[in-house]
Amino acid sequence: MSLHEISATTIDGATQSLADYKGKVVLIVNTASECGSTPQYAGLEGLWRHYRDRGLVVLGFPSNDFGGQEPGSEAEIKTFCSTKYKVSFPLFAKVKVKGEGQAPVYRFLTADYGEPKWNFHKYLVNRDGKVIKAFATGIAPEDVSLRAAVEAALDAPA
Repeated sequence: MSLHEISATTIDGATQSLADYKGKVVLIVNTASECGSTPQYAGLEGLWRHYRDRGLVVLGFPSNDFGGQEPGSEAEIKTFCSTKYKVSFPLFAKVKVKGEGQAPVYRFLTADYGEPKWNFHKYLVNRDGKVIKAFATGIAPEDVSLRAAVEAALDAPA
């Protein structure tokens, strides 16, 4: 299975095939607006702006699974992200990232790399749609290990 075989609902309510990201390196993050790690939005936006011309895309999947820290509607989340953190990377509708009712994209991501333990857990997916690494909440977007993994994935032969 590949990420490219899955569809998800965008924050605006449209169905989007993740095959749209074929040939891209994808960093998928479960986000929350009221978490101590919420400032990572700024780092994720910086990562996206720095590497997008080389083929990186960051995808944010809001989730209320941890501490009820994403209570808002999709419209509220979108407004919060764009006004507070100037987020321009793609955001999706709120999903369950663990347990019963887990979203298909997270069933795929967690199969080999385990479920997120908290908000802002990151999964790195190569250009072929395979998960190649996961980063816990404490690994910020600016962390050298995360950036090195992104660069290695971008430099890998397609």
